[in-house]
Amino acid sequence: MRAAGAGIDYDPRPGTPEFDALVDLVVVPESWILRDPAVFETALRFVQARLLTRPGRQVRVLSLPCAGGEEPYSLAMLLAHAGIEPAHCRIDAVDLSRAAIARARAGRYTGNAFRGDDQGLRARFFTEHGEEHLIGAAPRAYVVFAQANLFDVDPALTGTYDLVFCRNLLIYFDLPTQQRAAARLAALLADDGLLLAGYAEAPALCRAGFAPRTPHDTFALRKHGRRAADVWRAPPRPAGRPAPRPSAPPPPPPRDLLAEAKAHADAGRLAHAEDACRALLAVRADDAEAWFLLGLTAECTGRPQSAQDCWRRCVYLDPDHYEALCGLALLAEQRGDVAQGASLRERAARVHARRGRQHA
Repeated sequence: MRAAGAGIDYDPRPGTPEFDALVDLVVVPESWILRDPAVFETALRFVQARLLTRPGRQVRVLSLPCAGGEEPYSLAMLLAHAGIEPAHCRIDAVDLSRAAIARARAGRYTGNAFRGDDQGLRARFFTEHGEEHLIGAAPRAYVVFAQANLFDVDPALTGTYDLVFCRNLLIYFDLPTQQRAAARLAALLADDGLLLAGYAEAPALCRAGFAPRTPHDTFALRKHGRRAADVWRAPPRPAGRPAPRPSAPPPPPPRDLLAEAKAHADAGRLAHAEDACRALLAVRADDAEAWFLLGLTAECTGRPQSAQDCWRRCVYLDPDHYEALCGLALLAEQRGDVAQGASLRERAARVHARRGRQHA
């Protein structure tokens, strides 16, 4: 193809240098080791249970998109720490970006890849090389990297996976592409497998046929379950009979309320998470993260209008709150407001790009 008026030939097809350059311009593969520890704890427990119930059979895991390898290596380190041999669990790690796959295979990370409690993994599985940390041989033995698009991963060739990580991918898609992606993920996931999704996109996957593993899960999904509406929403109660609420534990000190709310949400105790958020907002009404989490509990319990109100308040307080922008984009698209959804997605993408440059 010849660029109009420029006299320059370029080929934008997948696999060409031009395509790779375009991918790296629009994709910000930002991640870090043990991002969202509760997700990896869930994954480890699932693998352990799978091995107990199916001895002698290898557990197959798919990580897509895997960015620079932080996600698959995080699980691999936990598997090694738990004494699970590579022969018993294989991780296929896929990303569209050729540069991201090259970084993942190199396994070199700066200190920015360790942003929270790494549970001693850095000391055990990495060696220092100047300002970089090199992943060791033990985690590498679990992971096989490949460059591909989600829609290039053909279950007829790969077979199905027991466990699939697909976090923070669908938030970049329009509704038709989200539906195609959900269908492909369903084809790749074993019928009794587990899909670990991003918090902001789990509702979209539920509307496409997935369901929470339990009525209170916010990121662990299964397929062939009831529709999202059947899982998230409780049946209507007769007039005059208020719905009972689970008894909440005594409120923690104000400085711990947000951490308490996050812990409740990660454990699926959404009513308790909501109570903690409201208690915090009663004393600190300008806490953007509390408004975001309160909106997440509303969305997960079938109250999209409340979720929208909370996320709008969050974005008012923190205009660069990426997750709230993504959530608002999804809600706009669900209402059929494609233009607003696209505008919010573009805004979220700019925030994501700035984050990537700041952490580069």
